[in-house]
Amino acid sequence: MQSSIALHTALTHLQLPNTYVRMLFMDFSSAFNTVIPDKLILKLHNLGLPSSLCHWIRDFLTNRPQVGCVLSPALFTLFTSDCSAIHSTNTIVKFADDTTIVGLISDNDETHYREEIQHLTQWCSNNNLVLNTSKTKEVIVDYRRSRRTEHAPLLIHGEAVEHVNNIKFLGIQHHI
Repeated sequence: MQSSIALHTALTHLQLPNTYVRMLFMDFSSAFNTVIPDKLILKLHNLGLPSSLCHWIRDFLTNRPQVGCVLSPALFTLFTSDCSAIHSTNTIVKFADDTTIVGLISDNDETHYREEIQHLTQWCSNNNLVLNTSKTKEVIVDYRRSRRTEHAPLLIHGEAVEHVNNIKFLGIQHHI
């Protein structure tokens, strides 16, 4: 479902004149293991979960290994619920620890897309999540015949993100 939303958003935008799409497929280092339980509990409480359930989850997560915990994907999704796009030209697609930013670019103006990436990297830092830039990939879909220049690389923490022509997105292999 999530990959369908991202692809539909991108393809609809590409029908407009002088447009292209940049998609950033983010990789977090040990995403489930870096969540701070007290921060998660605060977010769950802010989402309206009953205090008794929040306390139970904190007790469940405290002082025990979480390798393979079946609650991890759901809890991570709830933990990242406050991570949303700041510009309407971008869409953040999340499924557990898979996060993709779809930037809809018009007239070669990538300002909102690049601001979105900066905002998300700051959000990650504030929430104890580490972006693994070497495993983060970007796909650029640009079918314009009149493209004048190559696309400037995207930098995260001073490191260039690798451009790829195909990506495995939520278990489905996509070729551009």
